[in-house]
Amino acid sequence: MKHRAIGAVLFGGGVLLLALAAGLVFVVKPAMTKLPYDLEASTSVAEAKGATFLQITNGDIKINQDDLRSTVLVTPNRVQTASLTGDLEEDTVVWTVGQTVDRDQTKELVSAYGAELALDRVSGAAVDWEGQFLDDTGTRERVTFAGQVYKFPFGTEKRNYDVFDRDLRKALPAEFKGTEDVKGLEAYKFEQVITDQELNLGAERVGLLLGALAPGATQGKITYSNTRTVWVDPVTGSYVNVREVQRKTLVPDVGTPVTLLDAEFNYNEDTVTASVDRAEKNRSQLTLLGLYAPIGLTVLGLLLMVGGVLVASRGGAAPAADARHRVDAAPTRVDQPAVRDDREGGPLTDEIPPASTNWKTDPTVPTQRPAQGEVEQR
Repeated sequence: MKHRAIGAVLFGGGVLLLALAAGLVFVVKPAMTKLPYDLEASTSVAEAKGATFLQITNGDIKINQDDLRSTVLVTPNRVQTASLTGDLEEDTVVWTVGQTVDRDQTKELVSAYGAELALDRVSGAAVDWEGQFLDDTGTRERVTFAGQVYKFPFGTEKRNYDVFDRDLRKALPAEFKGTEDVKGLEAYKFEQVITDQELNLGAERVGLLLGALAPGATQGKITYSNTRTVWVDPVTGSYVNVREVQRKTLVPDVGTPVTLLDAEFNYNEDTVTASVDRAEKNRSQLTLLGLYAPIGLTVLGLLLMVGGVLVASRGGAAPAADARHRVDAAPTRVDQPAVRDDREGGPLTDEIPPASTNWKTDPTVPTQRPAQGEVEQR
């Protein structure tokens, strides 16, 4: 009975471990491969050495050269996320994003923008949301974000993805270019090439630039080129490195084109290191809880179940074995030692009667009394 109880406990423990392993695979891991609601704010810094850029200060328009520093701050907007309804309620998070571009030496502001957008928690792609906006002119503009914006999907694949471009206000393909090592982390490399696309700017803004930089011109356009390269951790979909080679040109109908921006922005060393460390930490947690822990729990659970069955089966055979042991070990019947009475001539004595060769016929020799349960032989 004791063996059966122990076997049942072991078997039940094994079943419990199997259930826990299944929970890690089907509940915990899927929850971890979603953008969390309580994501911490993150900052990325990119630097451009010897850049040429347009700077407008108090109405004064100039083309300058200097090192630039671009800082992007991404902050989860918990209030807006909590207000989502319908299909967006549980599968979407809202992020507030801000960027500033400063001159590295003087810290003068060159440009800035702010935005709010909604992202799918699994794919990381932008989803249509009525509250989304982009402000890079001082006025909020309703923009439809699409494609990957600041993140790739969990489990990024070796294929092309559409990546949103802020200047063009649309998503364009980024081609998968292979894998590269980024500070010891194997990353997927994607490249988006934009060549001489005309920016959709208001006539007033273009006219302001023509008047300052292309005297005599009455019409013109601004073209935009960018080779955007993104290195992505394929497990978490997070950016670990980014490079953008940007060029903007004012093309007047009269005169020579004017370069408004010529810069190569690269994540600085601190940003790359922090991005890789964060990706490795998140990747380790996903691997531990999504792979190693379920495997270990499954193996241990199966061992406990098998052990429980074996212990219980031994308990079933134990009663018969114990019974046989009791029969075999039962003491055989032995004659009890004679009880002595030291009184001489008493009725109890240990003296053996004198032998007789004719004891069967000699009436003076008492016959041996049969033992209890035996039949006297005649």
